[in-house]
Amino acid sequence: MRLVLDPAALAELREAAKFYEESRKGLGRDFLESVETAFDSIARHPTLWRLLKGRFRRCLVHRFPYGIIYVVEDDTIYVAAVMHLRREPGYWERRRS
Repeated sequence: MRLVLDPAALAELREAAKFYEESRKGLGRDFLESVETAFDSIARHPTLWRLLKGRFRRCLVHRFPYGIIYVVEDDTIYVAAVMHLRREPGYWERRRS
């Protein structure tokens, strides 16, 4: 399956990695590796995670307080958000593909 990130989700990913790297050297890389592992899991088993809202699902990122919000559309996984779990819930809903 092809994984496509919403531009806003990509910006969130980069911003979080930068924050973690500035907090402690190497932590940004660790965050990106954890997100990549989650992306791989989603690609292998796209319907494994529970439905969050409508067709959207959420996969939690190991070790970090983030969730990947995505929807499966045919052979594409559309990532709407790389969301900090304490951020306002549902802010990503306007990003529907």
